[in-house]
Amino acid sequence: MLWQLFIVFFKVGLISFGGGYAVITLIQREVSDKGWIGNTEFQEIVSLAGMAPGSIATNTATLIGYSEAGIFGAISATLGIILPSLMIVILIAAFFLRLQGNRWVRSSFYGLRPIVTGLIIYAAIHFGLSGRTESWLSWSMAGMLLICGGCLLLVMKYKVHPFGVILLSAIAGIVLF
Repeated sequence: MLWQLFIVFFKVGLISFGGGYAVITLIQREVSDKGWIGNTEFQEIVSLAGMAPGSIATNTATLIGYSEAGIFGAISATLGIILPSLMIVILIAAFFLRLQGNRWVRSSFYGLRPIVTGLIIYAAIHFGLSGRTESWLSWSMAGMLLICGGCLLLVMKYKVHPFGVILLSAIAGIVLF
């Protein structure tokens, strides 16, 4: 089991680009294909991982590893997800000074931005709407959209600190739901 955890999260860490939120869907697919965790438990783990300091992908891997194989599972999954990034960063750092002005390198990073943005948006929609049994036209959907729109407005227009937006969202969730 420890080796399986390491391999699954090593693969996720190897192909993850754009941060933790961009790979949440990939992690969910991998762990559900293995039959380790159901959708409800996965949502709870991601919620908890998002509240903890650090990368949400690493925190999610750690919590899944712990739920499947205890402390050694947590260590195995965590090592699996961080080793690819560590190895890539070391390799890139060795060559970055020589390649930083390269037109192909700069262009490839500009090309990856829309992919990462799309993956994050997909993960947010998938996570926010998974497990819904009611129709799109419901009071809870209206409440979710109201909170989401309010958060965007507060962050983008009024430059409210994200911590304040999180607190206001929690209060709005208590009031509306």
